[in-house]
Amino acid sequence: MMQTRRHRPHGQFRRGLHVVGLALRGAKGPFAIGIGGATLYAMMTVAASLVLGWVTDEVLLDVIASGQIDRQLLTVAVIAILGVATFKAAGVVGRRLGGYIAQYTLQAKYRRQVTRRYLELPAVWHRKHSTGQLLSNANADVESAFFVAAPLSMAVGAAVLTIVTAVLLVITDPLLALIGFSVGPVLALANWHYQRRMRTAATLAQQSRADVAETAHESFDAALVIKTLGREAAEVERFAQRSHLLRDRMIRVGRLRALFDPIIEALPNVAILLVLLIGARRVQIGALTPGDLVLFAYLFRLLALPIRVFGWMLGEMPRAIVGWDRVRRVLQATGDVDYGSRQLPDDGPATIAFDDVSYLHPATERDDLVEDQPAATDTQTLDVTAVDLLADGAIEVNPATDETVGIRGIADVTFAIDAGNTVALVGPTGSGKSTIANLMVRQFDTDQGHVRLDGADVRELARNELARHAAIVFQDAFLFNDTIRGNITLGDDYDDFDVHAAAQVAQADGFIAELADGYATLVGERGATLSGGQRQRIALARALIRRPRLLVLDDATSAVDPAVEARILQGLADGPFATTVVIAAYRQRSIMMADEVLYINNGRLVAHGSHSQLLDQVPGYHQLVTAYEHQDA
Repeated sequence: MMQTRRHRPHGQFRRGLHVVGLALRGAKGPFAIGIGGATLYAMMTVAASLVLGWVTDEVLLDVIASGQIDRQLLTVAVIAILGVATFKAAGVVGRRLGGYIAQYTLQAKYRRQVTRRYLELPAVWHRKHSTGQLLSNANADVESAFFVAAPLSMAVGAAVLTIVTAVLLVITDPLLALIGFSVGPVLALANWHYQRRMRTAATLAQQSRADVAETAHESFDAALVIKTLGREAAEVERFAQRSHLLRDRMIRVGRLRALFDPIIEALPNVAILLVLLIGARRVQIGALTPGDLVLFAYLFRLLALPIRVFGWMLGEMPRAIVGWDRVRRVLQATGDVDYGSRQLPDDGPATIAFDDVSYLHPATERDDLVEDQPAATDTQTLDVTAVDLLADGAIEVNPATDETVGIRGIADVTFAIDAGNTVALVGPTGSGKSTIANLMVRQFDTDQGHVRLDGADVRELARNELARHAAIVFQDAFLFNDTIRGNITLGDDYDDFDVHAAAQVAQADGFIAELADGYATLVGERGATLSGGQRQRIALARALIRRPRLLVLDDATSAVDPAVEARILQGLADGPFATTVVIAAYRQRSIMMADEVLYINNGRLVAHGSHSQLLDQVPGYHQLVTAYEHQDA
């Protein structure tokens, strides 16, 4: 098992300050407004205490003593009080407006950064992280990381208020000031204890948020499976278990907050009672005037606000640390796709070649965030090779940890496909056909060897260059909640002629014409209103309209009947789209239309040649293909 280490409280506080620094640098404008407003509020609050002390000594006591009101002095007092109150109100507006704008600005900024990072990371990284985890990173974790921004402006203003108030307290009465300052060490002790316990509680709560999001996402995606198999009750129970665990963990967080917050509230009130008790005695002996005591009590009451603000910010800090740790793991995740600068010609079908290619699918990872761990990586150092993996079986286990580190892909695969040819990848389930198809369009990079398009290693091509020349259509065709035309064009500028031509070759124009709204028909989420074969044909049209020079079909016609599949392949060979076609096929009728067949088994290229050659010379191929034939019959 991986060894973990616990963070010491002072380390947590230092990391919390790091998050605060990120926030300040990330929203300088809003924080300037918020801090300015908070500072104005702090200064006006101190000014209010001075005005209150002056009014007590010069107006109220004089009225009590003489029984007469100096209207001019009273007018000045009213103007002073109203003026200070107006500026305090302006400060409140500024600090709240700036603080919340900063919070929402930071959340929006880092959501975009996380999403952009998702787009930059290769498919292999995404395969190791669940969708629910990624949704949590982009939403709940970003929110948690920057909730601390809301009290940050107030905290700066509170610091100013604390400094000014502390100076005035010392000037007014050093003894009473010493009593007031004793609150600080008690607050520090309470915060140390709180931070130590809150770190683990907040981490577990954030992980449970991700688990609930993951379960909900799976339930929504698998709604038809759940309903058709009558598993509603079991799925509700599975979701309930994770929801109850989240509830329990959030309650634990709430209990810790419920213990900490009253202590923070009580500390200044207890100190004020002591100040008033001792201060009244000092007024009796003439060490203080009544106005000085009122001023001192008011000033000390002001310290309650900074303590509450600091308590608020310190209370958010553990959650901010946890949220930022989870966001940081995404932003610092390794596995960027490196690009070169090479360009390819724009005309004619492409050639595609594999040169001694091996690939090992990495094992799925799960973030265990109770303790700090290094950012996830896309590759792991092993004392085994892909060849060793394939020789022993489908799964590789690291003997040091007994953890699964890889799943069989392909090993030592070499072949070349001429421009304009149609090549069938044939092999049993799990043989490596999809791995080869994905490597052709660089869904992930090889562990060894080279994939070459028109003689150029795909890793040397400029960004988006491969997407301009090669396209892949998967068995599970994803459609957006848009019109059929929108799903084919994906917002690019294509005219109706291009759309209809692509749909014709994909054998989709017929059923589209029968729909009431034709190409303007909304297909629903994930194309729910269409059949599986219809979705596959629209996905094929989406690839064809971009006129790829290499078209890879990874079981992309498995949901259409054999006659339609044959027409599609014939249209690709004779139609207007000059392309090299690689199709993962299992129907003998489709395989017979290919110029060449690559027979894959256990991740290796066993044989290649024409269908008739392999049928006669390779027993395993003959058995596989004829088995499918009998099954279709």
